[in-house]
Amino acid sequence: MAGRLLLAALGATLASIITAASASAQIAPKVLTPGVAQPASAIYIGNSFFYYNNSLHNHVGQLLRAADPAYRFRATSVTISGSGSDWHDVGSYFRPNAIGRYSFDTNNNIVFNKIERLFDLAIMMDCSQCPVHAQLRPVFFEHMKQHAATVRKHGAQPVLFMSWAYADAPEMTTPLADAYTTAGNDNDAFVIPVGLAFARAMAQRPALNLYVADKRHPSLAGTYLAAATTYGALFKKSPVGLKYAAGLDQETAGFLQTTAWETLNAYLAPLGTTARN
Repeated sequence: MAGRLLLAALGATLASIITAASASAQIAPKVLTPGVAQPASAIYIGNSFFYYNNSLHNHVGQLLRAADPAYRFRATSVTISGSGSDWHDVGSYFRPNAIGRYSFDTNNNIVFNKIERLFDLAIMMDCSQCPVHAQLRPVFFEHMKQHAATVRKHGAQPVLFMSWAYADAPEMTTPLADAYTTAGNDNDAFVIPVGLAFARAMAQRPALNLYVADKRHPSLAGTYLAAATTYGALFKKSPVGLKYAAGLDQETAGFLQTTAWETLNAYLAPLGTTARN
């Protein structure tokens, strides 16, 4: 009996160590906030990792509305299928009277926006392999530097979206985390550690599928985890307890909310473990 208890304790300890290791980057981020205390707008610049499952920005917005129905946040997603950072002409996304000029309200009416500043934040990612690919890694660092400068030129703050490892290649997690963290540190840019949230979730619940059949793109659960991590990172509030579940069962949504918040606390300066203010 004592032997079985000892083995169980050792197993629990080992699982805890594996989970902690999978959710920690080797390189620590220098920038711990997105640079805007209460952002009113954001542009998501990336690829299909953003637009799968009715778009990441939509789920982030739904979480925000669940937390505070009065908070007004305008978001636009500019994506190119399969794209890397070098495919995007970021400067053109800030031209006047174009992107963000109008949007749709909850009743599907077109609303013309009164915009003082086009975007507060520009959330950017590269292709799923680019930051760790031998030939494309230098391109990743070069274009993140260029895009960060372009974004700041137009009065917005650059934010990097750390992508996740493939389902069958978990060894991608740490190199991706280090690449994004390094690029963030080099350009004084905030990094959202979504890839580390995926690793933490998979370590704790390997049976929960965060991927579609190609083992690369996110399932609805994967997109929801990315959205919960993004919400917590941008607004510095815990997603735990929010009622919006994106069609997932509440228990699964609650696990993903908790995973997102635990990841943020592990990666960034401690944000606290209490629910939303």
